[in-house]
Amino acid sequence: MENEERKNRTEEPAARTGLVLEGGGMRGIYTAGVLDVFLDKNLHFDGVIGVSAGAIHGCSFVSGQKGRSIRYYKKYCRDKRFMSVRNLVLTGDIAGEQFCYHDLPERLDPYDYDAFNRSGTEFYACCSNVETGEAEYLRITDMRRQIDLVRASASLPYVSRMVEVDGKKLLDGGCTDSIPVLAFRAMGFPRTVAVLTRHKGYRKEPESVRMAEVFYRKYPAFVKALQNRHLAYNRTLHQIEELEAAGEIFVIRPSQPLEISRTEHDPARLQQVYDIGRRDALCRMRDLERWLQDGKEARR
Repeated sequence: MENEERKNRTEEPAARTGLVLEGGGMRGIYTAGVLDVFLDKNLHFDGVIGVSAGAIHGCSFVSGQKGRSIRYYKKYCRDKRFMSVRNLVLTGDIAGEQFCYHDLPERLDPYDYDAFNRSGTEFYACCSNVETGEAEYLRITDMRRQIDLVRASASLPYVSRMVEVDGKKLLDGGCTDSIPVLAFRAMGFPRTVAVLTRHKGYRKEPESVRMAEVFYRKYPAFVKALQNRHLAYNRTLHQIEELEAAGEIFVIRPSQPLEISRTEHDPARLQQVYDIGRRDALCRMRDLERWLQDGKEARR
């Protein structure tokens, strides 16, 4: 009987590992630095979920394209087609749809769609459903065909048009679930690594919602989500800190406040924040590898 129980334990599948990537506009280049170190160390996750900029940089991680994010961000951050008020005036989107989601990945700095498809990693984009005011965790299985889900996740309120996919009106996932650690654990990824873009101790302050009441007056549930965004975000941070203290998740966060604007146009500043991400990841790598290994051994 004892041998049979031991056999059943060894055959039990290991807990699936998940990677959760917070957004934050150009602060997300910190995440790109962390992810490039993960690629250096050949770290693999069964599932990845990205929010806004986290979804954008998570794409290149899943396709194994080290250095791609910092390369094209530095090259094009001053290009008006990339992110500009000009785009907003002409198209209704501060980030150029054609340039960012087609010209760049298809031609200027090619995205490896085939590598994404071969990766074996489940990839999700977190978006906000404007009509329900709830988060949507949408799986992407074909990056070329489903690129609008990444665009929706990164479409900032007020400065982006809604992205309609399968009848759903979507905007930036950070409006409803900025760091979907609890959701991803519930989706079957209990061994979760979270990469944050705010330093330890940060708490979000309330924001004026008068613009929300004007812009989204037809969508009261979304207005309510924006009104309560700081409460939800701070509650999530508290939950993450509790899980981290219990050893149930592993968190990498900036070791210092990131001095960068959400629409940064200075390549040198982007490089500085990317380098902080690399440095922080390298400093935590031994602990992370041990934590991942402990998770494997706990299931044996």
